[in-house]
Amino acid sequence: MKPSPSKSADVGESVRMDKWLWAARLYKTRTLATQACKAGHVKIQGAAVKPSRMLRVGETLQARCGFLLREVRVRALLERRVSAKELPTYLEEISVPEDLRPAARQQMTPPVSLRPRGSGRPTKRDRRQLDALDWG
Repeated sequence: MKPSPSKSADVGESVRMDKWLWAARLYKTRTLATQACKAGHVKIQGAAVKPSRMLRVGETLQARCGFLLREVRVRALLERRVSAKELPTYLEEISVPEDLRPAARQQMTPPVSLRPRGSGRPTKRDRRQLDALDWG
């Protein structure tokens, strides 16, 4: 039996952001969804959101998933993970389809070598600089 958006109304009028991101399969684990929110990779109307922010039906959010920037509109609320086939019931993908293709992903990969070969193990400062780079 297919779940309908009205069934998800049992969840209430809102659900936690990190829980919905995980249930809608934008992030593999809820911990990754929480970390993405804390890092500012999830935004609503251009403003970064906290993992505990309550999400409502009809809101549009942008989530950076790896090298991809996905923009989705919430159609229904979720608290539990659903199969990939049922996702169109709960979210509407607004992102440009070309951005989600494997060829586009390969173009977005970072350069293979950021440090000269043979320069040794990166220092703490080097690691911080690498972490601070924004690949998107």
